[in-house]
Amino acid sequence: MVSLSTWCRYLVHKIEYSFTLGWKSYKRGQISDRELQDAVWKNVFRGKLTYLHWSKGEAMAPTIGEQGGTLLVRKIPSADPGRVFVGDVIVMKDPDDSDNYLVRRLAATEGYEMVSKDEKDEPFVLEKDQCWVLADNEKLKPKEAKDSRLFGPVPMTGIVGRVIYCLRTAVDHGPVQNSHYSMRKDSPVLEVELDVDDMVKNHKS
Repeated sequence: MVSLSTWCRYLVHKIEYSFTLGWKSYKRGQISDRELQDAVWKNVFRGKLTYLHWSKGEAMAPTIGEQGGTLLVRKIPSADPGRVFVGDVIVMKDPDDSDNYLVRRLAATEGYEMVSKDEKDEPFVLEKDQCWVLADNEKLKPKEAKDSRLFGPVPMTGIVGRVIYCLRTAVDHGPVQNSHYSMRKDSPVLEVELDVDDMVKNHKS
């Protein structure tokens, strides 16, 4: 049973998400003032803050099983350092294929100085709206991991969501370890929208 305080926190997140999404469309000239209001309320009452995503490959093991996993992803309408944080497991557009998505961990954001283990590489600072992402599987080489060690910094705008729950099998599932701040923000969303039975039904074994 979800408590009243959790529902209130969840509703605040829905309103914030709905307004941010509508405002983006409004600024692009895609909707009018009246349509902005309608879009916000439509999302508040009908929309969800999460979606299911299937991830395969061993890049994110052990967070996600080597055989893949069904993920509950919280939508991020506009990624910036105030909405996603270092330590978060994020879903992002593949820099090499915009129709594909990668699941990686956010390792650094704008302002971080990046220093390579290879002394031949010069240190550099991540510019505004840039981030650095890494695979969790430390056994993989950069080419196998397919992360920022291979393709370099990526734009924050490529981030579309944060993974908050992972189902590896019907009996092996649980919340994903993100930054402390994100886990606190996501807790009411997880409590209201998590449906393990639905995740099991959509799981690709």
